[in-house]
Parts: sequence; C-alpha cells; structure tokens
Amino acid sequence: MMNIDSFISWLGVMLPLMISPGPANILLAGAGMKQGLRRSIPLIAGINIVIAGYSLLIGFGLGEFIKHYPKWLLGIKIAGILYIFYLAYKFLKAKKTTDSEETVKVYGFYDGVILQLLNPKGMLSLFLMFSLFLDAQQNQGRQAITLTLMLLVLTVLCHILWISTGNFITRFIRDKKSRKVLNYIFSASLVLVALWLLIDAVGEI
Repeated sequence: MMNIDSFISWLGVMLPLMISPGPANILLAGAGMKQGLRRSIPLIAGINIVIAGYSLLIGFGLGEFIKHYPKWLLGIKIAGILYIFYLAYKFLKAKKTTDSEETVKVYGFYDGVILQLLNPKGMLSLFLMFSLFLDAQQNQGRQAITLTLMLLVLTVLCHILWISTGNFITRFIRDKKSRKVLNYIFSASLVLVALWLLIDAVGEI
C-alpha cells in the first residue's frame, strides 16, 4: 500500500510528465477545439487503453525484454513520427461544410490507439514510473495494477483538461479567419513535436 509521502512523490513526478505538451496532449487540445469534449471521448478512451496496456506489461516485467531491443524502440519512434505528421495533415483537412452544421468528428478511438502505441514519450514515462516507485519488497502484481489505476485517473483528468482548454478557446473565437489561424497553430505544433522527435531519433542511429 502506497503511503501519503510516496503518493506525493509519485504525483510530483508523474503530473508534470502527463500534463506537459506532447503528441497526445496537443492532439487533444486540437480535438477539443475542433469537435468538443463529448465527441473526443472515444479519442481519450483509445489513448488510455494503450497507456493501461503498456503500463501493465512494463509493470509485470516485460519492459526489461523491450529494453534489450533498442532498434525495435527506434522503429516505433519513427512510425510514430510519421503518424504525427499524418494527424497534423488530417487536422487541417477536416472542415465544416456550412456554418449551420455541427462540427465534423476529426479524431476517434483508433487515432488515439495508434498514436499512443507509437508514442515513445509515453512508454519512457512508464519505464520511469516503475523504476522509481515499484518496491521489490512488496507484491509486484498488486503494485503494477495499483500504479496503473492511479496513472489512468491522472491521465484522464489531464486529457479532459487539454480538451476543455481547446474547447474553451473556441468559445471566444467565432470568425472563420481566426479559427483557421488556430487550425494552423495546432497543426504546426504537431509538426514541431514530430520534427523534435525526428532529430532525437536521428541521434540514436
């Protein structure tokens, strides 16, 4: 059982990691602006199902197997970079056909699943969490499940915050020109993240 001091330490490490701008959070903010919170629930579900799956795999020890294959991790990173570029393009491509129509759904469940499957930042955060907070003197399985559940609560709250922020911004921006500028900003943010990851990947070759 994690005591209050350990929980505060865990929160101090994981909150900045989960709430900081990254591929998933930037995408969520853009989704909030484009399709609102309700239509973004499948996207949140897709991302967090993968987070839970990765977390349990690493928590139960399979993370050590993954570490021995750095080329495999590099392949995931490169595939993720390509998918982020695609999501940036997809964000710009989606439009409303008329002013009276409801906003089209841009991102869904499978976008969340694929993005998080190919998100190296998310995987590295999980390695860090278990390396710092898994106690070898206690039951590993119980700890892996507990840490995974705690992480899911934290990530869902952070994801809702990012979506709500994107949606909040659009409430004050009504004209088409300003919204188009916001589309370009979110798309450019995704491209910048992809380029940063690409530079990092090239350094590993």
